Amino acid sequence: MSQAHFSSWRGHQEFLAPHLIEGRAVRAFIGWAGVMIYDPTLDVIALAKEYARQYQCFAETCGRCAPGKFGGKILFDLLEKIDQGRGEESDLERLVEVGKLMMTTSKCEVGKTTPLPILDLLEAYRPLFVEALGNRSRKERSKKERYIAKITAPCIDACPAHVDIPAYIEGVRDHLLGDSLAATRKSMPLAQVCGRVCPHPCESACRRGDLDEPISIMELKRLGADYEKERHGGFIHPYPPKPRRKDKRVAIIGAGPAGLSSAYYLALEGIMSDVFEALPVLGGEVSVGVPEYRMPIDRYYHDIEAIKSLGVSFWTNHFVSAKELDEMRQKYDAIILATGARISKKLGVKGEEESLGGYAPAIPWLDQINLATKFNLAALPDLRGKSVVCVGGGFTSMDVVRCAVRLGAKRVVMLYRRDEATLIQNTSKEEYHEALEEGVEFLFQCAVQEIKSCGGEIKALLVEEYEVVYEEGARKPSLRRIEREPLFLECDLLIPAVSQEVDRSFIPKEWNLESTSWGSFKTNGKDFSTTLRGVFAAGDCEKGPLTIVNAVGQGKRAASVVSRFLEDGEITLTPEEEMEDWLKKEGVYDRSMPVVGWLAGLVRQESHKEEPLKRREDFREVNQGLSMQEAFAESERCMRCYYISMVAL
Repeated sequence: MSQAHFSSWRGHQEFLAPHLIEGRAVRAFIGWAGVMIYDPTLDVIALAKEYARQYQCFAETCGRCAPGKFGGKILFDLLEKIDQGRGEESDLERLVEVGKLMMTTSKCEVGKTTPLPILDLLEAYRPLFVEALGNRSRKERSKKERYIAKITAPCIDACPAHVDIPAYIEGVRDHLLGDSLAATRKSMPLAQVCGRVCPHPCESACRRGDLDEPISIMELKRLGADYEKERHGGFIHPYPPKPRRKDKRVAIIGAGPAGLSSAYYLALEGIMSDVFEALPVLGGEVSVGVPEYRMPIDRYYHDIEAIKSLGVSFWTNHFVSAKELDEMRQKYDAIILATGARISKKLGVKGEEESLGGYAPAIPWLDQINLATKFNLAALPDLRGKSVVCVGGGFTSMDVVRCAVRLGAKRVVMLYRRDEATLIQNTSKEEYHEALEEGVEFLFQCAVQEIKSCGGEIKALLVEEYEVVYEEGARKPSLRRIEREPLFLECDLLIPAVSQEVDRSFIPKEWNLESTSWGSFKTNGKDFSTTLRGVFAAGDCEKGPLTIVNAVGQGKRAASVVSRFLEDGEITLTPEEEMEDWLKKEGVYDRSMPVVGWLAGLVRQESHKEEPLKRREDFREVNQGLSMQEAFAESERCMRCYYISMVAL
């Protein structure tokens, strides 16, 4: 692409390589920071007009400022006039005047950014705009372009489920908590869950953080869900469910976040599903892996009841065998595998034997804890007077050590091969600091060398220490063992939580389903179709152990693909989903973009937590959330960083 054929994408000269959408080459991309033109024959005036039209179509202006409310309409009217050959020289100057006024006085980012690429086009292609003035033949030209637009924001792009975060925050700000929840459930049916245990990557991409501190995005999400539960007035859905179809039915294997998400969005489309769960309870790892003090089960089951209300059928204590799964291919129109990754990996060190007393893999150990505390279906272990060591560095290991504290362990230690910063990146700073407050000890850059046992019982661990080595050109630093005597660490209970694997034992051999190098079900990562037609996979069983919000996002996408597959037998993405993937790959958040027009120094509202000494004693919820007054104040800090993006095909 030559210099003559683009109006710069500001700060990103290499941004957005040419791409295909709907199998057609993208001729231009226009968005919040400029324009990229790939086809020099493109009608740039029509492009500018259509982009101004999208400002009206998306209606994301809140109506709180005149420039945002009326400026976009004026831009469109002027561009339409020029495009139809009725423009005058003064209209070009008026375009610049209105555009600059919007950019400097609009209250939200969509008003500030929409005029920018239009002014870029006017500057770069002014002779074409001048030529169009009074050119009546433009009205008769044949229209060759197809336009696809998408609204996004840095926080939306960073969210694996692409939740419309500014919309649900605006619902809180306007005291319309039902609207807030409806906005959340467009992409996230488990609002109670993601309002409590999400690692909130959206907050790392929050532009408010460039000014002072990020918005408490996760804390604001739970308000709408709590409001729904406490008002006892039925469930709030993003749109009325379509009439139930009797000719199509889907089998979903696994009732965790991915399976629940798939079932929910299929049901909204009128497609019913049967969900089969091997555990005695619904909810997957959120039920049996995430402790009550982080995710109260009555709150989670409120989300599940919302899904049930749409007509989804659930079957617990139902392990689907290979024979039954093969029969399901004949009985159902599609199958979604959402079984998670529930096999704990071993450490692979000297002396490791699963039969040893005091050896407890994290997944079954947490199953026992949660089935006891949440459902009264198991007995709690007594850890009084015992030294507990967990090896890991993610959310599962955090859950292990904090549960061990609550069960009365004398000493609780987490061993992690990497450093503190990486641990926080893998989990969250809140989770880490709460564990520290509760008395958990962390040994960083350490790994088990050998397990020492006596009489079939674990007694101690020999622990190696490592140093971080930064090598030129390496993507991340490596670890090098420090040559000295290993540490001797007393241990009565060792809980490996290094990773999980996918159980493939229920897959018929004749299916020949391909797997990844990690042993998960292989898909292309976009439409989540496996190598067997009509069989899809979503969540941890497809990607490996990640986060709840990742699983939900995959489940929603799988439901979208399956709904179209049931119509025409084709496996396709919507244009919006293709745009979503494209923007995600290229990145929406740009820390170098200036934040102007906002008052800095507004204090971030922090949720209320139970006192450490109190919360060590039981499994009551630690995070009490924000008060309504605090939530309203926090919602006012949101800058509504909506961006409009559009391609011409």
